[in-house]
Amino acid sequence: MEGRWVQIEQGPVPLRCWWNNPQKESKHVVLVLPEVFGVNSWVRSVVDRLAEQAIPALAMPIFARTAPELELGYTDDDLVEGRRHKEQTTTRQILDDATAALNWLKQQYSQSKIIVVGFCFGGHAALITSTLPEVDITFDFYGAGVATTRPGGGPPSLDLLSQTSGKLTCICGTGDPLIPEADRISIQQALREADSSEVRLSYVEIEDADHGFMCEQRASFSPNASTLGWKLLMNEFKE
Repeated sequence: MEGRWVQIEQGPVPLRCWWNNPQKESKHVVLVLPEVFGVNSWVRSVVDRLAEQAIPALAMPIFARTAPELELGYTDDDLVEGRRHKEQTTTRQILDDATAALNWLKQQYSQSKIIVVGFCFGGHAALITSTLPEVDITFDFYGAGVATTRPGGGPPSLDLLSQTSGKLTCICGTGDPLIPEADRISIQQALREADSSEVRLSYVEIEDADHGFMCEQRASFSPNASTLGWKLLMNEFKE
């Protein structure tokens, strides 16, 4: 089945989402949280790639209040525009919108486990949404800023880990200038302190991978790192 736009109206603001549901029943359903560039062609391709593996997936806009139909490329100007909307986004807004999207997904697949997958600022948002009880599994791909900031202000988002009840995996690259070594150490330590077994909350570090290594449309794309990232994600669907 081809992906399509759907409008979710149950939350505080309408959410224009990209949806691909290849089958009527599934053990898992995925919520994808995009980079600062919006639900663009690459984010939609992630949804469609999951659907090719018979996994229903929905990509939700993070900037629904300031740019509900944002679709940017990867130029410097695009980055400036995306960050402008990021600075206007709060943790409460992320949680409210994710809750609306999750409720909608539950209406479609009431018995399925929910996996949240986020990239870049969407990775940061994914860590935040891991605190919601509806979320079973979370993948935070290069979620910059979690060790030092929180959208809208407040203590670093890492402080929310005590509220994460499901599984969470944080994936960082050692070549990522937006997640320096000090931040990577803080992330790893916080995950270990919240789960000493490092089974439920885990950290994966990929040598030399740059920020955005999963995205084929970015100069920082790494085929090897991307393959590893997809393998980590797809392994979750085999359990």
